[in-house]
Order: sequence, then C-alpha cells, then structure tokens
Amino acid sequence: MYPWFLLGLLGISIPVIIHLLELRKPQRILFTNTAFIKEVELVTMRRNRLQSLLILLARMLAIVALVLVFCQPFISADEKGSVGQIDTAVLVDNTFSMQAVGNTQAPLLESAVDEAKAVGGDLGSGNRIAFVNSNGAYFAPEAYRAKLDELKLSAQASVSQLLGSATERAQSNSSLYVISDFQKSGLGDGQLKDLGKGQRVVLAPISPKQQGNIYVDSLWLDDAFVRIKTNVGLYVRLRNGGNLAVSSCPVKVFLGNRQVGAFQVSIEPGKTVTSEVQVQLMDDKLMTGRVVTEDRPVTFDNAYYFTLRPAAAIRILEIGVEPVARQLYGNEPLFSYSFSSAQQVDYGDMRRANMVLLNEVSGVSAGLREGLLGVVKRGGTVVVVSSPLTKDRVAYENLFRDLGIGRAQWNASDATPELREVAMPNSSDPFFREVFGAQNRTVTLPRVAPVLRWSRTGNDVLRMRDGDSYLANFTRGAGQIFVFSAPFAKEYSDFVTHAFFVPVMYRMAMLSYRDEQLPAYRLTQDAVTLKIPMLADANQADEASFRLVQDSLTLIPAQRVVGQDVRLEVPVGMNQAGFYQVQQKGKLVTTLAFNQDKRESELAAYSAEELRQIVGPNNPNVRVLDGGIAGSQIAQLRAEQTGQPLWRYFLLLALICLLAEALLVRFGAKQRAATKATALT
Repeated sequence: MYPWFLLGLLGISIPVIIHLLELRKPQRILFTNTAFIKEVELVTMRRNRLQSLLILLARMLAIVALVLVFCQPFISADEKGSVGQIDTAVLVDNTFSMQAVGNTQAPLLESAVDEAKAVGGDLGSGNRIAFVNSNGAYFAPEAYRAKLDELKLSAQASVSQLLGSATERAQSNSSLYVISDFQKSGLGDGQLKDLGKGQRVVLAPISPKQQGNIYVDSLWLDDAFVRIKTNVGLYVRLRNGGNLAVSSCPVKVFLGNRQVGAFQVSIEPGKTVTSEVQVQLMDDKLMTGRVVTEDRPVTFDNAYYFTLRPAAAIRILEIGVEPVARQLYGNEPLFSYSFSSAQQVDYGDMRRANMVLLNEVSGVSAGLREGLLGVVKRGGTVVVVSSPLTKDRVAYENLFRDLGIGRAQWNASDATPELREVAMPNSSDPFFREVFGAQNRTVTLPRVAPVLRWSRTGNDVLRMRDGDSYLANFTRGAGQIFVFSAPFAKEYSDFVTHAFFVPVMYRMAMLSYRDEQLPAYRLTQDAVTLKIPMLADANQADEASFRLVQDSLTLIPAQRVVGQDVRLEVPVGMNQAGFYQVQQKGKLVTTLAFNQDKRESELAAYSAEELRQIVGPNNPNVRVLDGGIAGSQIAQLRAEQTGQPLWRYFLLLALICLLAEALLVRFGAKQRAATKATALT
C-alpha cells in the first residue's frame, strides 16, 4: 500500500558494514609448544565465523521485515475489485443512548469509534471514505480518523434519520457500515427490513451491559390555573428504561435555586412510578425548575427541565342586552370580564377573548357570526343562549349552520313556557369533576322551559328529566361551542339564580383557557408554537426577529408569525438540554425548557441474532456481525472484502529476528569464554 517505504531496504547495508568492521586481521603469536593451541584456535575461528554470519542474517531479515511493515503489503481478495475501489460509507450512532456502558466497561460511543476506525484501517492515503455523521462528506483516512476522534454525543439527528439519509445516497457498488446499539425505540422492523436495496450493508451491533436507567417520563400539574402563593400539585412520572431494577434512587425537585422536594424511588425494568410534590409560586414571574435523578452510568437524562408561571386571566366577553355574568366573573381575579351590546361589539376584544357569551341577542348579524366563528377556529369557546323571540330564529339558524352544529328544531311560537326540572348530572362526567361533594343529600335542581332542540351531534352536559338536552357541548377543531336550549329570562329559566349557575359557568370559562406554552419541550420535536400578545402590532412581527438564547449561544430559528401566534422551528444545531430565552429585538419574551428525547433513555436494544431474524435469510446484501473487541469483527470482514493485510506477520518476523540475534550474541559470548578456559588448562 505504501511502496515508497521500500527505499528503507537500503538500511540492509548497515549490518553489513558493522560485520565488516568487526573482522580483525589475525596476529601471529609464538609459543614454546603450540600444537594443542593451534587446534583450539582453528575450531574457535570456524565457530565465530558461522555465528557472525547468522547474526548478520538475523539483522538483515529484521530490517527487511520492518520495512515491509511500513509498506503494509496485502493479498488481494478473490472478489472483483481491490482496496479503495468500493465506495465505503460509515455511520456511527452518536445519540445519547450510546452513553451506556458496554461489556468492556467503556461507553458504547468509545467502542463504536474503535469499530469505525477498523473500517478505514486498511485504506491507503489515496482513498476516501464517506462519513454519514458529517452529512456524507468524503475524507482521507487520516482526516476520517480525526473526525471520529472529534465525535461527541448529540441530539441533532437520530440513527433512524441518519440511516435514511445514507440509504437515499447509496450507490450500487457501495458498502455501508452501521455501528450502533440498535435501540428498539429508535429503529423499527420495517426500516431494517428495507436495508440492502441498492448497496451492501454491514450491521455492527454494540450491545450495552445489563443496567438500570431512571428518567423523567412526564410532568404535569393537578390544576391548570396556577395561582400566586397557592399550593399546586406537581406530578412527576419516573420510568426505568433499563433492564435491571433500580432501588432507592434519590430524586430532587428544584424551583429556581430552591429545593422544594426530595424522595427516593425503586422501579422495576419497564415500569413507572408517579410522585406528587406540592409547589408554590411566590410572584407573577415565570419560574424555572428541575427534577434531578441520581443514577449512573447513564447521566444525560438525570436532569429534567421545566417552567412554571401563574395562569393568565381568562378573558370573558358577554354580548347581550344586560350583563348577566358581570357579578359572576367580575369579582374574581381569575377572570377579565367585559360586556358589550350587539350594536357596539368591539371585535378587537372578541379576537382576544377566551370565551364569548352570546346572551339572547336579537338579530345576530353576519359580522357577528363571522367573529364568533373566528373565536372557535383559534381554539376559543362560544356560549349561545338563544333568544325567545320568533323573529330571531332565522338568525340563530344561520349561526348554528356557520358553527357547524346542525339544524335546530324550534317549539311552536305560540306555546306558553312550561318550566320543567333538569335531571341530576352524572358526577363522573369530566365536566363536573370536583363539583359535587361526598355528601349524599337531595339537591334542588333548576327548572327551565326549552325553546329548541337539536340533533344528537354533541355531548349533553345537562339534560331534562324526559331526556331532552338543556346544555349541549359541540367540539369544532380546537374550539368548543356550548348551547343552552332555554333562555336565561325569568319566564324560561331560574338557572341564573340557582346554585348550579356558578360551577357550570366557571367550568365553561376554565375549559376555554389554554396556555400555549408547555412546561417542557423536547429537542427532537419539529417546532414550538407560542401565543405572544405583543404581536397585535403587525410592525413588531419582523422576519427572523426572534432568537433562542442560552448563555453565549444564540440561535435564529425558522419562524412564522400569524397574528399573535408564533411558530418557531427547533434549530438543527440545538443539542444541549436546558433553558432557552425567547428574545425579540433584545427583549426577553419568555423562557422555554428543552429536554432530550425520552426514547434515548430506553436502553433495550436488538441483539445480533434478533437483527438477523428481522433482516431475514433472503437479503444477502445485509450482513450482521457478532460483537467483537476493538473492531476485530469489522477487520475480519474488511479482510474478506478487500484482501488480507500482511504487515502483522512481518512485524512478528522482525521481532523473531531481533530475538534470534540477541540469543546468538549471548550464547556466542559464553562459548568463547568456555573455549578460552579450556585452552588455558
């Protein structure tokens, strides 16, 4: 592979010169009786000459062997092609699951890098190798090994995405080496079965040792309305993604720099445990938090980041003749209440409202219908209390049609209102969660006189005793519509003065609240959608005006602004879990918490035998290797594909020659000493 090193064979002249210099001209010494001495000298000189020739030969062979080691000779493979002619690509799994420890007690990523180096170990300097982790770029062997040494754990792309990218760029005469732990949560059977359609694929699994791994699976609050200086239950679901049980794992919960909870968990493999911690916000500012688990050796998921902030006031807009709900919502700081007549509707307030109460409005105009439809489309809630007047029925029919809740059936216009009792609601209905106490007592129910009924296209929240619906709920997209079948006027209902009025109206208002910012996000999700009120001024929504900032790192995500909604795509280079500030023109908008993909915490992986079963016997282009040490299996495969390297054998020959030289010199010196002693006696 490196023929220029053959110039090193000129070094053979060095032992030859040394041998010639050691030859000395014999001196003639006279003795009185030399018969015996001459015979001894003759024998000794013959032995010395043979020994010197053997030492010279050993030295020359050692130099030749060392030169051939640097030349790296090889025997060409029988198959068509030779070293470097086959396009070779390497994919090394550097996702965070590779932090797990393998059977060699080293991290899986370290073992994978050693395996990958074995792929390029037989390539000459004139060859190149494609490194899939670097977008498939080609590198010379030295640069390729340098890239491997620089490889770090990353959340930038999953092994499934890298594998898909590599197969798309595959050529017919190419080989792809995939070195991974082959997580079951990261690779599907279908993707593995589709390998080998256009290229040769070598799967080199690196199996982790048996170990447990505790991580935060999810986190939520028992109340969506977080109030200042009020306890709220923070639920933490922990899961063991490893294959060994973990006992007494310490878990700590922090809000800011203050520890607010600590406990221990013991979890079997594949099981979950949910714990509750009471937390409290002291002011109206956003608070950052962490859940920290203390388990090893997998530590990338030991910290789960989240944010908490007090709930914003729910905006309620009532449209009608008289403000029926003012006392209900106006005295509660949880709500921001406003009233408007049908003739003076502020459509700006309607666009910002979470819930719009349309109370017996006479003559619903086309503009008002369009505004109510807009509230539903953006995820708000519309509550409709129909007018009892016959002349308004057409307008309400058009409203129901626009909202998509079906056609209503009206009672006879000359019918006298007949009050009937509402049936007792189902306490297990999620709408009435925590409304009814544990006491079993008779409850007086409201009496109403419905003026309409509709097809069963929604969910009946409240019903009459005869089965007709009184309050129906319809879901349209992200929004909700509630329709009362009886007006609130005294002739038609006593609901406004009944005890049910407060919890029902509160519940509808609370269901209209949606906090667009979640407590936590994942680095692997595509985008984050936020609702930012300051964007009401369109001039502020400049292109690329939002930044994601973490310490000294500033990222400019792809972004789209529609009204008050901002969609930020998670940048490709965003790999570090933690808190990121959303800034607009240098001003802090909010803070987001990002965590690693929890699929990486699931350590269950395919074995070599399982991979062979998935690939099947009918796919000769895919070969699955057994686990080796330091790339031994890959090196053996490369020898089969590209030829058998011989430099190891020449290195062994050089060592043998040097050992032979040392033995010849040592035993030769002893022989000369013994001969001299014999001569003196």
